[in-house]
This record gives sequence, structure tokens and C-alpha cells, in this order.
Amino acid sequence: MSTDYSKNATETPEPFKAEVKGCIPSWLQGTLLRNGPGIFSVGDTSYDHWFDGMSIMNSFSFKDGEVTHRSRFLRSDTYKANMAANRIVVSEMGTMAYPDPSKNFIVKAITFLNHTVPDFTDNGASNFIKYGSDYYATSETNYIRKIDPVTLETQDKVDYLKYLSVNLASSHPHYDREGNAYNIGTSIAEKGKTKYMLFKVPAASAEGLLPDKGKKVPALKNVEVICTVPCRSLLTPSYYHSFGMTDNYIIFIEQPFKLDILKMATAYMRGVNWASCMKFCPEENTLIHLIDRKTGKEVDIKYYTEAMVVYHHVNAFEDAGHVVFDVIAYDDKSLYDMFYLSKLKENTGFLDNGYNKPSYKRFALPTQCDKGVAAGEDLVKLKYTTASAVKEKEGKLTCQPEVIYEGFELPRINYDFNGKKQQFVYGNIVEESALSKEVVKLDTITKKTVSWSEENCWPSEPVFVPRPNGESEDDGVVLASIVNTNPGQLCFILILDGKTFKEVARAYVQAELHKDMHGLFIPDQN
Repeated sequence: MSTDYSKNATETPEPFKAEVKGCIPSWLQGTLLRNGPGIFSVGDTSYDHWFDGMSIMNSFSFKDGEVTHRSRFLRSDTYKANMAANRIVVSEMGTMAYPDPSKNFIVKAITFLNHTVPDFTDNGASNFIKYGSDYYATSETNYIRKIDPVTLETQDKVDYLKYLSVNLASSHPHYDREGNAYNIGTSIAEKGKTKYMLFKVPAASAEGLLPDKGKKVPALKNVEVICTVPCRSLLTPSYYHSFGMTDNYIIFIEQPFKLDILKMATAYMRGVNWASCMKFCPEENTLIHLIDRKTGKEVDIKYYTEAMVVYHHVNAFEDAGHVVFDVIAYDDKSLYDMFYLSKLKENTGFLDNGYNKPSYKRFALPTQCDKGVAAGEDLVKLKYTTASAVKEKEGKLTCQPEVIYEGFELPRINYDFNGKKQQFVYGNIVEESALSKEVVKLDTITKKTVSWSEENCWPSEPVFVPRPNGESEDDGVVLASIVNTNPGQLCFILILDGKTFKEVARAYVQAELHKDMHGLFIPDQN
């Protein structure tokens, strides 16, 4: 076993019982789903970027102290087309593919003439989303694939565009206490306008049957648009990967990391990948949109901060007339560049490549700004943060964050505290490179951390599972899949105590795990 991240995975679709070392808590009943790229070469062709690999899904089912593992490739249309041709014929963000080399020019010309927005892949290798009672494998295109969360079999292909006008959508939705899902998508050049669309997908209880047909209505059929936010530029919408939500507000960061739509439309013709059509504009500022969830309207205040790139929101909460939100921020777009497979093979660090490491930052947005407030005054009145929001002459607020921690990524919290003031965040330490060797618990009040690491072991994003009727925010366990590159040793699922961060158990699986992206835990309903 090695850390060759371009090596193709092998699926193990039949359930296999893992070997447990330690004692898994009896209350831990449910399934951890993980998603990530698993196939990087088909025939004589290879992907250029790790994010482009075709999805492999893993499930780890916990029941009565035992763990059962299985994995399957997502049978997307992309997968089927590539496998049928025995070569990569469907383009991904970092890899442009050409279906028939003998007809390159003709195919390129037709694509150029007929498509302002490209037809994207349905290779949902980033995360899982729950809409209603259904689970979907997702990336960030307009296509998601319904899957069976037990068998991991691929089911219906769903096109967002059949339900609402979004060409791109986040793979990190939010859920409220009732189970309604909230997400954000980008509508590109529709009727001459490009906009961001915040939408709500009702919970399973809102699903129904089609009259006289007895067919289940998918929750997306009842989607509601909460708010639309005009893009600052018609043909260069902001890239985003996630957003923040509190009980009363949604936080959307329009950052100067942009998709150039005209360049994307002509990328095929020019023989370049779509990722080359993304640009970071360090001379521009970042606009923070604060949207009232009840009215669907933006607050009157304009919030700005310096140029940054954010992939992951941590959490957001309201406190004494402020909306406080935490993000993992970069000074440029170098994170994406680090995941080109050629760079991963070098296994060099951030500084070696001239890249900057991520910063855990906290922003505070005052929700009121009286006209009598003088220019230059800091409106943030919270004592526990150094974040500021200074009024400028033209009335906007310039926000400076508090830096809580350096070198932190893949943040997860006890989701019962989403939208509430949380103390603990779980994630990976990425101080040296984008490939983490350490899983960590961060106390946002004391700024202290406790961590787990083991030689030649590479942890995934950690997932916190709260103990039923838990007595504190960190009363539960943290789950992480571990790629174990020690010779002769098996990969495993790690179970850490949420409070002490001590290992309570691990479950060795009879399969080779690979680095993945994101996932979720589905608790048993019994």
C-alpha cells in the first residue's frame, strides 16, 4: 500500500465485517457514508487532477459494537461512457476530454456554437446530500445521482435544471431542525442575468404521491426559492463551495475567485480545461451577503473584506445584534493547484510550492448600522473576538477577521449546534501540505488543540456523531477513515471520544481505502 493518489481503487460491493479493536459504544448505531474520487485512469488515458477522479462510495455500518464495510463505484453516465469507450471521454473540471480524436475539430466547433454553458459531468464524487428521504451523490454541477444508502447502488440521475434554474450548485447544504434542506446554486446568463439562487427543499414529510399514479414525488419537486442575489458581473460569477446559516440569516460570500463563462464556453474549442477559466482577482474585495431567511431580502448593510478564497464554512451564530461566522480562508487559489496529480506525486509542502496554508478565521457582522455612527468607528461590540467591522465614509462596513488557528481544514462540528454558538471544531491539520497526517479537536475559546496521529496513517475529514441525549457539545464520538500505508497493515475506521479525543476503538477493513472528500452519518431510526 502506498500514498499514490493516482492509483485506481477497487470496489468491494459485498458487505464484509471489520475486525474491531477496542470497544465501540453501544449507542453508536448507523452508517457513515464517505465519497471521493477512486478511478484516475481508463485505458491509456488519465485524469490530470485528483478532484476529477470517478467516484467511489464507502459505507461503514455500526451495529451492536460491530462494523460492516462495503464500497461501490458510482455508476454515473460519466462512468458508463468512459468504461464503454475504455478511455476518458467525459470532461471534468481539471481534465478536458475529446470523445473522438478523429473528429476533434468538428466536435469542438459544434460545442462552441451550441453551448454557452457546457453540459457538465454527473460524476458526483464530492459529497452526499439528503433531499427529503432520498440520498444523492453530488459534485457541484447541475447533476446529482440518487443512491441507495444501504447497498450503495446507483439509481436515478437528477437534473437541477428541471426544478429550478441553476447550472451549478453547492455540495454542502444545510438542514434545519425539521429536516428541510437549504442550498445555493448559480444561474448563468438566464434572460441576460447571472445570479445566485438560495433554495429550500422540503423535508420527507412534505413528499407525496402523484395523483392516480402512486409514484413518489421527489422532494425537489417542491423546491422553494428563498432569495436571488444578483452577480456582481454577468459573465464572471463567484466560485463557492459552501455557505453559512443561522436561525434567521444566510451568509453567502461572493469572493473574487471567479468562473469566466465565456472562457469556459470556448475551452473545448481551445483545447484547455475548465479550471484554467477560473481566475483569482487579488485586487478586488470580497463581498459578504447577509440574507434574512424569513423575508428573503438582503440586509441594507454592505459588508466587505479583503480578497480571499473560502471553500469551507465552519459555523455561524447570532449574538447581541451580530452574526458571527467562521470560515477556512486562503489568500489565493493555490489549494486547487496543489491537487493536480503531478503535484501530489511530488508530496511537497505549502511553502515549497509558494502556496499559503489555510487560516481559521472568525468574522462578526453587526446587523444594524445607525446613520449617526461616525466613519472609522468599529461597530463590533462583542468582547470575545477581535473581529472588527469599521464604517467607511460611503456607509459600507469593512470587516477584518480574527485569526483563530493556522493550518486547519475540513472542519466539522456537532451539527446539533449548527447556527448556535459552538465551542469545538474537528478537522485536519494541514500545516505542511494538503495531505493531512493529523486529525484534531480545536477549542475556539482557549485556542487549544488535542490531536490524534499515527505513523504512516492518513485520516479523512472527521465526522462528529453526538451521543443520544448527550450532556455537552462534545459528548459523542469522532469518526475518521484512515488510509494506513504501513507495510502489511490494514486500513481502518477510527473512533475517538469526542471529549477526551482518546481512541476508543478502531475497525480494520478487508479493503484498501483511498483518500476521500466528504460524507455524512445516517443514524438508525430504531
